[in-house]
Amino acid sequence: MKLALIGYGKMGKEIGKIAQSRGHEILLIIDIDNPHELTVENLQKCDVAIEFTIPVTAVDNYYKCFEAGIPVVSGTTGWLKRRDEVHARCLETNGTFFYGSNFSVGVNLFFELNRKLAELMSSHPDYKPEMTEVHHTQKLDAPSGTGLSLAEDIIDVLPDIEKWVEKDPPAQNELLIRSERVGEVPGIHTIRYDSEVDFIEITHSAKSRKGFALGAVLAAEYSLDKKGILTMKDLLKI
Repeated sequence: MKLALIGYGKMGKEIGKIAQSRGHEILLIIDIDNPHELTVENLQKCDVAIEFTIPVTAVDNYYKCFEAGIPVVSGTTGWLKRRDEVHARCLETNGTFFYGSNFSVGVNLFFELNRKLAELMSSHPDYKPEMTEVHHTQKLDAPSGTGLSLAEDIIDVLPDIEKWVEKDPPAQNELLIRSERVGEVPGIHTIRYDSEVDFIEITHSAKSRKGFALGAVLAAEYSLDKKGILTMKDLLKI
């Protein structure tokens, strides 16, 4: 498989290593030094693009991939206010768009555990949920995309929680998300249900970026012969 890597920071470099170890060729690398090379013509030489950039450029990058007729796998967060627009453009162009707020297999299993726990807690309003997410200091968005995905599932399931907030203390109908940026932490997400007598807590802690990068390459392999909107649920058959 011939890959385009759009974004070549720490994550892009890790993705490149894993892709090559799995027998794939990196045909195009786009970084801050050569954005002019991100053209439809160059993308058409590739089979799949993997995109890890920043919110202000991500959507335009997706559209170039749709125009080039190649699948795009993206882990960029912070652009989701335009999600409906991106999905519509993908379907209009018969494109392929695989988005993951987190490509780690473990995190996606954690998403399912989070939703199941919320279902169990939905009949116990005396337990108040809150979330803490910790990442490295270079992470631009807060809360993290993974944190927002976890929050959306909790809000969807719990009848008494209507929205997430970052202001402490939260109102009774609000889910507090605490965001911390520390050193080189690749990612820690903790969901806590607290009551007067005890608390229940689940945590996912990443040891490195390797799990995220491997998941992105697996997503690219999965997307190669497919069309439409894809997620990790499709890849993992959840």
